[in-house]
Amino acid sequence: MDSIETATFRRVYWRLVPLLFTLMFFNYLDRVNVGFAALRMNRDLGFSATVYGFGATIFFAGYVLLQIPGNLIVYRIGARRWLAGLLFAWGSISAATAFIHGATGFYALRFALGLAEAGFLPAAALYATYWFPEKYRGRAISGYIIATSCSTVIGGPIATALITYLDQVLGLHGWQWMFLGEGVPAVLLGLFVLYWLTDRPEQAHWLHADARQWLVAKLAYEKQALAHEEAPSAFAILRTVLFDARVWNLGLAFGAGLIGLYGLLLWLPQIIKQMGNLSDVEVGFLSTISPLLGIAGALFVSYRSDRKGNRKAHMAACYVVAGAGLLASALIDSPVAAFVLLSIGNAAVLAASPLFWAIGGSFFAGAAAAACVAVANIIAQVGGIGPWLIGVVKDATGSFTLALIAISVFFFVAAGLALAMRPSPHPQIAAVPAQ
Repeated sequence: MDSIETATFRRVYWRLVPLLFTLMFFNYLDRVNVGFAALRMNRDLGFSATVYGFGATIFFAGYVLLQIPGNLIVYRIGARRWLAGLLFAWGSISAATAFIHGATGFYALRFALGLAEAGFLPAAALYATYWFPEKYRGRAISGYIIATSCSTVIGGPIATALITYLDQVLGLHGWQWMFLGEGVPAVLLGLFVLYWLTDRPEQAHWLHADARQWLVAKLAYEKQALAHEEAPSAFAILRTVLFDARVWNLGLAFGAGLIGLYGLLLWLPQIIKQMGNLSDVEVGFLSTISPLLGIAGALFVSYRSDRKGNRKAHMAACYVVAGAGLLASALIDSPVAAFVLLSIGNAAVLAASPLFWAIGGSFFAGAAAAACVAVANIIAQVGGIGPWLIGVVKDATGSFTLALIAISVFFFVAAGLALAMRPSPHPQIAAVPAQ
């Protein structure tokens, strides 16, 4: 039976995770590419650091509004159609950002992009619970979550190359070509999702019959083991989730970390630019270092947390390293050493992200799991103030030093909240033998 389990996991993983990785790649690329556009867009449109920071932050207001409705919709209509619609919407909006002329248009499209992207990440995490038993879930989620780092590793050089080499082609600025070139592929991916994704294991004719039977039975057993936590109605489900201290603890811990994560994602190119006399293309390549370290960290931490079972301790350790790295980076005089420490700190917080989705997906089953992931993620979006906070401090002080110090404090707070978490693991699930 172990051979059936191993073969089934491998088949499901390579069928679903590469596509989820690609979708996640463009999800984050279209969310954070504005950080590279800002290298020239802010000057061309006359944006101050505060204006840019507020535009980057208002994305999260839209993102929060559709979290719960979006995740409950995917539970009702299935991932295939829902994800396809989201891809078409956010790709179109991202491409349209190429034609903004001022702050109002910038704010409006960033808010709309937040609405369009709101349902994707929770839906992907919920979708993973439909296909991967608990013991494999951390590895599956980390397999596509690392695309957030890859979007910077690959997207940074591509974005800065588009900005540099297509500038004034057909009368458009390079940053306008960047938005067009990175928004249209998401629209095309929406069509492919309709063809490739399968909503549930019961419908997976690409699995052998015995593998499909084993997977359905395994997931049904786990759902039954958690059924006592699931409420009978939508209102009762939401009430149960809202009054669960675990959900709030997880959301606040991740939210404190996201203040720094989002701030760095959307300001990193400009922070690096200020460290030396660098071209935009050089900034693009240097911005790949911390995401590369983040990918390695995410894979290691997720795999280790699957084996050890104590995910909250792994999350806390990542945030401590992140806080220490940013604090040291802000206080040291050497630009090279500051860049190295900044990269290590940024990589550590990226490595913590998959743990949030793995922990959130383990509290409940079914519709309650959908609501749990959505509510925790909504709470966590308080982290969206990070880009605006950095912009305000930058305008007030003329540098990023105090902003990095402030962000490091939030990472230490996140570590404390993670350690205080009581995830109430379900050992009876982990102990279920292969069937």
